Order: sequence, then structure tokens, then C-alpha cells
Amino acid sequence: MGASEPVEERENDGEERVEEEEGKEKREGEEEHKKDKDLEKGEVGVEERVGKGSPEGQRDFHVSMLQRLNPSNPLRVAIPGMNRASTPSPAQPRSISTPTPQQAVVTLNSTAYTNRISLFLFLLHAVLAVGLVCFLIFKGIQGLLEGGSAERKEMKVLKYFLPQVEVASLLSITLAFSWQKAVRTWPQFMVYFILWCTFLMSLSAGILLICFQMPATDGVGVCFIAFSIGNGLYACWVTQRTNFCSKIFIKSLDPVSKFPDLNHPTYWMLGVGFLWMSLWVLAVIGALNFYFPPLIIIVLGLSLAWTAEVMRNVANLTVSRVIALYYLRGMQCSTKFCFQRALSRNLGSACLGSLFVPSIETMRIVARGLNLLEGEDEFMFSCAHCCLHVMESIFEYGNGWAYVLIAAYGKGFVQASQDTWELFKKRKMQAIVDSDITSAICFLTGVCSGSICVIVVAAWTFTVHPGFTATISLLVFFIGYLMARIAMALPHACVSCYYVCYAENPNNRLFDKTIPDRLHLIETGRDVVVPTPRVPRRFTP
Repeated sequence: MGASEPVEERENDGEERVEEEEGKEKREGEEEHKKDKDLEKGEVGVEERVGKGSPEGQRDFHVSMLQRLNPSNPLRVAIPGMNRASTPSPAQPRSISTPTPQQAVVTLNSTAYTNRISLFLFLLHAVLAVGLVCFLIFKGIQGLLEGGSAERKEMKVLKYFLPQVEVASLLSITLAFSWQKAVRTWPQFMVYFILWCTFLMSLSAGILLICFQMPATDGVGVCFIAFSIGNGLYACWVTQRTNFCSKIFIKSLDPVSKFPDLNHPTYWMLGVGFLWMSLWVLAVIGALNFYFPPLIIIVLGLSLAWTAEVMRNVANLTVSRVIALYYLRGMQCSTKFCFQRALSRNLGSACLGSLFVPSIETMRIVARGLNLLEGEDEFMFSCAHCCLHVMESIFEYGNGWAYVLIAAYGKGFVQASQDTWELFKKRKMQAIVDSDITSAICFLTGVCSGSICVIVVAAWTFTVHPGFTATISLLVFFIGYLMARIAMALPHACVSCYYVCYAENPNNRLFDKTIPDRLHLIETGRDVVVPTPRVPRRFTP
């Protein structure tokens, strides 16, 4: 029994020593944690951590080194029984890497409002237009209530003017739905049909108006016949491009079937446009009972043209975002969300583009016409090259292809136009997009719709009140043209998305060999294209 006491004492001494060692290790661990960074740099000597070279200090040092390996060199381990530890390597300068500037990340969910100045101007114009229309409607009602000559004049207008215009509005919206449905169902046939149907309808409208044998109708009829002749020449000129245009229509309209509600924004725009045009017609009638009726009617016409073009571009932006995200990211996004975005964040770009693009398209037509006359007359020669030089500088800052990048990335109109044209240059697609006739097909659709309205309404008006025939003919042509242009926003946007998205990512599996084969034929000279005339190199600095 007595012999067991020293054992218990040794066990107690061992327990106390273990506790003491654990306490030391804990303190050493805290100190090592503070000096760990200096140890990695080699700034702290080993003797400083061993503690005057005592055996306990060496053992603690060995244990701590086994528990905490050097992260810079995990294989450096202290061997037990050694009185000296190896001297740590001298401090090495830590390389400091200079951060490289990151490129701007292109986001698909930009929250910034584009072209705010244009948006403000359009909203201001909308407020003024609504106020003017309401005031003129009030003046019209006031003229009816006052009696006398003003009452008789407005009663005649309401009886022989308003019914024809309202019927023309209904006819135009019906034709607009029909055009879009036909183009989506039979795209290849409709390209040829629109080219030649527009020629026949405009020619028929012109002949009909001339047959009325009145100076006003004769003047309007001559304009229609002149346009029909130009349209026939254009249809013959672009015969070689109609096959490729038909292929692009077929390919670009393929994704539409995946979005059953993609037509809804266009329908909403057509409905709003029909209501606004109905009020607009009443304002035109009220303008006859106010000062300077011709000037006021011209102002109303310009306002209606800008508003209808903005409606068309809102539908264009909605369809462009849906189709562009499908091509670029494989996403099937909500049409409702894209429509809300087009009406809010991208509305400023739609307003600016509605002013720019029609002017640029008109300049393209003039440039091509003058280019055909080049060399025949010195004056025409100089005018042609002046117009072409203006086209060269303006086209890169404003074109109809920009709506795709506006809708997809939320860019401003000018920036999107520049980026789009740079993409076309990068892929060497200028010849293809310059010779594209999609915008011409959509334009001629509006002309054809307007000519049909003229034929129907002019014959009706001449039988009831011949004096209004010329005025109503111009008015219903304008309404029919605008409504058809709004309806054709969907196929036009689909074709634009096909070109621009291919230029951004030609390796996308959703694209076939249609564009590469066309480029190959152009490069080898086996296909003839008639691009937008450019300034010849000898005239460029």
C-alpha cells in the first residue's frame, strides 16, 4: 500500500505537467498566431521562439511546428532530438500584382432610361397634342351649337366627311391585321405579292382620281401614277434580291411560334392608334372652325405621324427584345415585361429613332435615285455625290438596325447605331444589309393599304360630295399607311434581329448557312447586289 503512494504522486505530477504543457502550448499558440505573418517573412529568429534553448522550449517548439506547418513550405518539419533548428530562409520580397482593369460588363437588364431629352420632348409634345385636339373638338362642338353658317358648314362636314374617314380607319386596321397574318403565313409569296400589288393599287388609285376630272383630284392622281411607275421600276430592279429576302423572312419568323403572345403589343398599339386617329379626325373637323385651318391641319398631321411612328417602334422594341434574347441567350422571356420596358426605359430611343430613321430612309431613296442619274448632268452629278457624302456620315449614327441593341442591352440610339454598324463591318456584312429590301417591303405594304383605302373612299365620296374627294383621299391614304406600318413592326423586327444577332454571334446553332452562303456568293462574284450608293474613293479625303 505504501508503495502505491509514490505512483499516485508521479501520476499527479504527470497530470500537472501535462496541464502546464497544455497551458504553455496555448500561450505559445496565441503568440505564434500574432507572429505568424513575420515568421513567413523570416523576420523572427528561431531562438526567439525556442526560449533560451531550454529542452522544454525546444519540445514545445517542435510540437507547435508539427501542429502548425509553414504554409509557404509544408515539408519543413523539425526533427525530434535535434538541439538546433534549421535557420529559416531569408525573407523574400512578396510580388505585388497590379490589378488589370476589368472591361465593362454588358448587362441585359439595364435600368437606365435611354435618350432622356428625346423622351422629355415627346412627352411634352404629347401633352400639347392632347390639349390641342381637345380644344379643337370643343371648337367643333361650339360651332354646331352656335348656329348660322358655321353650323351649316360643320353639319355638311359631319355628314359627308366623317363617315368616310371612320370607315377608312376600320378598313385600314382590318388590312393591317391581314397583312401581318399573311406575311407570317406565306412569307415567300407575300414578298412578290406586295411588290406588284402596290404597283397595281397605286396605279388604279391614280387613274380613278384622274377620271373624276377635277383639278384637285387630277393633281393627286398624277402623284399616285408617278409613284406607281417608280414602284414598278423598283420591283424590276430588285428581282434578283427577292429570293434571298424570302429566305430571310422564313428563317427570321421561325421563333415567333414559340411566343404565342408576341402579337399582343402590336394589337395594343393598333387599338390605341385607331382611337387616337378617330379623335384626330374630329380635331381636323374642329380646325375648320378656327384660325388658319391649313396650318393647324399640317401641325396635326406631323404630330400624328410622329406618334404613330413611336407606336410602331414600341412594338418593334418589344419584339426585338424577345427575339434577341432568344438568339443571344436562349431565353424565352416574358412579352409583357418586354412591352413594359419598351414603354418606359427605352421609350426615349423610340422617340429619337422615330425622327431619325424615316429621314434617313428617305435620303437612301433619294441617294439611289440620284446615283442612277450620275454622269448625265453636271448639276445632278454634284448633287448625287453631296447626298452620298451626307449618307455616309449619317448612316453610322442613325439606322433602323439599332433597335435590336437598344432592346437587348439598353443602349442609346446613337451608340446602338454605331455598335451595330461596327458589327456589320466586322463580319463584312455591309453589302448584305445595304441590299436588304425588308424595310422597302414594309413601306410598300403601307402604300398598298393606303391606296386600297383611297380607291374605296374616293369612289364613295365622289358620289355624295365631289368637293371633298381630294381632301379625303389624302387623309385616308395617310391613315391606311400608318396603320399598316404599325402592323408590319413584328416581321420587320424579326428580320433585324436575325441580321444583328448573327453579326454578334455567327457560331450560334440557331443560325444556318443562309447568310454565310450569301456572303460567299458575293465575295466570289457569283451574286449581284445593288448596295446603298457610297461616296467613291476618289471623292473621299
